[in-house]
Amino acid sequence: MKVLVAVKRVIDYNVKVRVKADQSGVELANVKMAMNPFDEIAVEEAVRLKEAGIATEVVAISCGATHCQEQLRTALALGADRAILVETDAAQTENLQSLAVAKLLKAVCDKEQPQLVILGKQAIDDDANQTGQMLAALLGWPQATFASKVVVADGKTTVTREIDGGLETLSIRLPAVVTTDLRLNEPRYATLPNIMKAKKKPMDVLKSAELGVDIAPRLATLKVVEPAKRQAGIKVADVAELVAKLKNEAKVI
Repeated sequence: MKVLVAVKRVIDYNVKVRVKADQSGVELANVKMAMNPFDEIAVEEAVRLKEAGIATEVVAISCGATHCQEQLRTALALGADRAILVETDAAQTENLQSLAVAKLLKAVCDKEQPQLVILGKQAIDDDANQTGQMLAALLGWPQATFASKVVVADGKTTVTREIDGGLETLSIRLPAVVTTDLRLNEPRYATLPNIMKAKKKPMDVLKSAELGVDIAPRLATLKVVEPAKRQAGIKVADVAELVAKLKNEAKVI
């Protein structure tokens, strides 16, 4: 069974994001970049399936500029067998939206014919939580999102997913799309020997134009601003004063 895992290059979660002076986006120059944390979980799950003898090959894929090879090499160091970069130019990368990524992944799935596609449930830069669902719709495959447990057997995958009311268990037929939640697993660290081995693993580079996919943006970003600063709280002397302020100032009662 071949497993395809999508990874995205994002600003490292330890970095404080700064908005550009013209409010057109966030500063990316000289900023530490990393693999999206949810995608690390997806890679780990795919590697565990291979170690269990369920998957025969794990293929990591990313869409974006040449720099994305760094995150693909990380995926290879974590245990993926080979990688595919769908390369886009600088302008396209900056405006690469969820639907465009889903179309590119669909085109690669048509070529690679994986039995399972695993993605992080969302990226920490835009928090869109859309690509996995869009990919499943484009492929016409069943999907299970927010997975906290994945079991693959007998041509089906059983996924336990987190919902507001508790846990829901789904049984879906392969091929399928699964998106990962935080509690699915704890990603391993890439060891130095595996990092060195990753440099020799194959990585194919495809141009987005070769796939015949329209990746023009459908949405326009009008302005990016920092969130409003939280106002300081106040202390009250007693319950009566609290109720008075809630009623007269906050007007919530």
